[in-house]
Amino acid sequence: MPSLTVAQARRIAIAAQGFHEPRPAGAVTRAHLKRLIARIQVLQLDSISVAVRAHYAPVFSRLGGYDRDVLDRAAWSHSARSPRLLVEYWAHEAALMAVEDWPLLRWRMREYTHGRWGTEIVRKNQQLVEDVLAAVDVLGPSTAGQIEAHLESEPRGRKGPAKKEMWDRSDTKWVAEALFASGRLTTATRVGFARHYDLAEKVLPPDVVAREVDDQEAVRELILRAAGALGVATETDLRDYFRLSPKQSKPTVAALVAEGELEPVEIDGTPAYLRAGQKVPRLDRGTALLCPFDPLIFFRPRVERLFGFHYRIEIYVPAPKRQFGYYVWPFLLDGELVGRVDLKRADNALHVVGAFAEDGQDRSRVAAALSVELQAMAGWLGVGGVTVGDRGDLAVPLRRVVGS
Repeated sequence: MPSLTVAQARRIAIAAQGFHEPRPAGAVTRAHLKRLIARIQVLQLDSISVAVRAHYAPVFSRLGGYDRDVLDRAAWSHSARSPRLLVEYWAHEAALMAVEDWPLLRWRMREYTHGRWGTEIVRKNQQLVEDVLAAVDVLGPSTAGQIEAHLESEPRGRKGPAKKEMWDRSDTKWVAEALFASGRLTTATRVGFARHYDLAEKVLPPDVVAREVDDQEAVRELILRAAGALGVATETDLRDYFRLSPKQSKPTVAALVAEGELEPVEIDGTPAYLRAGQKVPRLDRGTALLCPFDPLIFFRPRVERLFGFHYRIEIYVPAPKRQFGYYVWPFLLDGELVGRVDLKRADNALHVVGAFAEDGQDRSRVAAALSVELQAMAGWLGVGGVTVGDRGDLAVPLRRVVGS
C-alpha cells in the first residue's frame, strides 16, 4: 500500500480545496463561483454575523475580495439569462449546494418526511402540513411568520396565537421546516437571514425536481464528491463531509476502491483513501483566513491529524472560560495553520479581539502575513481598517504591523 507523509497529505488537502491557485486578478464572476462550488461542493450557512456570515467567507478565502451580490444572485434569484446556480438543503449542515446535485439527497428527504427535529409535532398536525403547502402556493415566497398570519386570517384557520413548542417555535414554523427537510419546500430567497419558503417545483428547474436517483448511486456520487473536495481522507472524513452514516459510507468506499475510483494509502500508518488521479503537490502553498465553517476545517479530528491544530468553536462557552474567543478564524500561511484571530466588525473597523500564534511559530512573520489578509478582508467588507485588541501573544506584533 502506498504511503504518504502528513506533510504530503496536507498539501493534497489544501490543493483539493483550491488554496494552491492564485486568486483572480479581475472581478470574481459567476463562472469563478461555479468552478469553486464544483471543487468544494458546499457553502455552510450559519446565522452568526459578528464579522461576516459563514457562506460568504470561503469564497473570499479562495478568490479574494468579491462582490457578495454574485453569490446572492447565484443562491437566491433566477432569470432566463442567469439561472439559479445554488440551492439550500441539509448537505453538510444547512448549506448551499449546486442545484443539479439536489436530487442526490432525496434519500435524506425521505428520512426527514416529518422533519429533522420536532417530528411528533409534525405527525400530530397533518392538516397543518396541507394548510402550509396551500398557503405557500397562494402567497409565493414567504417566511413562517407570513404563512402563519395568512392561516390565522382565514375563516377556517386556527384561532388565537400559534401554539409554541420547544425552542419557542410555533407549530407553523416546525411544519415549514419539516417540509423544507422533506424537499417539498425549499428556500426561494433570504431577506436579511430570514428564509422565505416556496414550493420546490416553483424554485428548481423541472428536470431537477423530476430526477430520481437510486439511493446507492446517490451515496456513491456523494462519496466521490467528498473525495474530490478532500483530496485524501479516511473513511470517517469522507463520511462526515455530507454527514453520511457508516452503513452508507463503508460499503460505498470499498466499492469505489474496487472500481479504481479511490486508492488506498497510509498517512503515517493511518489508513486513508486518495482520489484517483490526485497528484501530490511538491510545495507548501495556501494563505488565507478560514471562518469556523470553512470546508477545509469542517471535521476537527482531520484538522488535528493533518495540521496538528486543535480547534473548537467557543461560541457556547461562557466568556470567562473561553481560551481564544467567541468567533475565531484559523490562519493558514503557506500551507500550515499558524495562528488564530477572534474577529468582529465594530465602529467601522474589522476588530481583532484576540490574536494567537501557534507554538514554535515566528510571531513577526505570522503577524506580517496576517496583517495583509486582515487588511484585504477589511477592504472586502467595506470597513475603515483594522484595529487590534490586547488578547493573545500575537496582539503586540500584529498591532505594530497594522499600526492601530
